[in-house]
Amino acid sequence: MPQIVFLPHDEICPEGAVIEAEAGMTVCDAALANGIEIEHACEKSCACTTCHVVVREGFDSMEEADELEEDLLDKAWGLEPESRLSCQAVVAEENLVVEIPMYTLNQVSEKH
Repeated sequence: MPQIVFLPHDEICPEGAVIEAEAGMTVCDAALANGIEIEHACEKSCACTTCHVVVREGFDSMEEADELEEDLLDKAWGLEPESRLSCQAVVAEENLVVEIPMYTLNQVSEKH
């Protein structure tokens, strides 16, 4: 079973985390199932950028982003070439190292 290493994030997972995820699961669903509260304002429907992550290792093992995800990513804070929306990034057989950006563009966050 592949592992996802989440790098430390001051608010979401200060110590970082290592979780196991089934292949075929999204990064967002795997995180949420393991208590890592990635924002997902659109309920994981690929309609916002609040679940934006940067895949530091294992990026090429995932299926490519579709056009809708790419269009949305253009609006994400801190966009990098290895950026993905975690609600769309499907875990394959390879381990991943994921960074959650420090900021998100969420105007309606219930936790702020």
